Amino acid sequence: MSSIATQEAHDSTNGSGLPESEEEKIYVASHRQLMWWRFRKHKVAVGSTAVVLLLYLVALACEFLAPYDQSAYDAKYIYAPPQRVRFFSADGFHLRPFVYALEGERDPETLVMLYEEDRQTIYPIHFFVRGSPYSFWGLFDTDLHLFGIREEEGTMFLLGSDRNGRDLLTRILYGTRISMSIGLVGVILSLVLGVLIGGVSGYYGGPIDDVIQRIIEFLRSIPSIPLWLTLSAALPSDWSALRIYLGITVILSFIGWTGLARVVRGRFLALREEEFIMAARFAGVSEIRIILRHMVPSFLSHIIASLTLAIPNMILSETALSFLGLGLRPPIVSWGVLLKEAQNVQAVALAPWLFLPGVFVVIAVLAFNFVGDGLRDAADPYAN
Repeated sequence: MSSIATQEAHDSTNGSGLPESEEEKIYVASHRQLMWWRFRKHKVAVGSTAVVLLLYLVALACEFLAPYDQSAYDAKYIYAPPQRVRFFSADGFHLRPFVYALEGERDPETLVMLYEEDRQTIYPIHFFVRGSPYSFWGLFDTDLHLFGIREEEGTMFLLGSDRNGRDLLTRILYGTRISMSIGLVGVILSLVLGVLIGGVSGYYGGPIDDVIQRIIEFLRSIPSIPLWLTLSAALPSDWSALRIYLGITVILSFIGWTGLARVVRGRFLALREEEFIMAARFAGVSEIRIILRHMVPSFLSHIIASLTLAIPNMILSETALSFLGLGLRPPIVSWGVLLKEAQNVQAVALAPWLFLPGVFVVIAVLAFNFVGDGLRDAADPYAN
């Protein structure tokens, strides 16, 4: 009986270890479905995708999520330490979270501000509280914030404050919009340049390919940091914040397209002799249509994976330029601009929380890299 049951189980799985219904799904599944099923098995990539989406959600709604305006300051709380969110006080348990008030006193010898918690004064944290007014994406004006302390009650610095008494959490949330978007916009520009130039190089070949490849080799032979410094220094110092943002984005795109162009060129060299491409040529299909409708979609998954891995490089490049003072400059707020505050020894010794923007950079870069690894594996769902 046991042998008969074993044989029936073997027949139901067709010897593949999968139920027959599962095998049927695989046979009739589209390429996108196979990619999604393979990507879903990469648990780290799925979790990292959630982190990336959360960061972009923060970027979209930073005004609402931040408890204060990015430029709001309080000179009484310079380099204030992070305040702990509590539920218990001397009076017992509180349903509403709160923070203790801070009392600052300057050290008579070192002239450094020292802060202590006033355990007798608590500031309740309210949700959907009224605070600093702002214009949400230029669509409507409001003063509603996700959480915060009412202005008449006191102040709150969950991640501490900077040398001007500005809330670091607020500035990190605002900086998320710039740092995350500059990577996305820069990669889109790199995509256009890489696919266009690399596609022309691989599709036509010959002298055109030789010229384009020599230009790419020349650009890649230039050390990255000196090239960044030169191009960034070329930006006029009197430019507005928006122009500087666009200028840095173009600079990063100008540097980052060469790698993608090499990938596209190699794929085009392999695809242009394929039968379906030759059939399209004999059918009189235009070259632009062959490139855009037949060649590019055939390895679109590889392009997506490459772009996902390129975004963290853009974020790191912007952070490095801004940290060196040659990228984005105040009043623009990005993670690199915030890290520039931590360049002096005083910040390292007295306000180590100013390095927290670097933690967000690390989280974003790791998340994008894990997502890119998952997409790269999913791009070939038939691989073992």
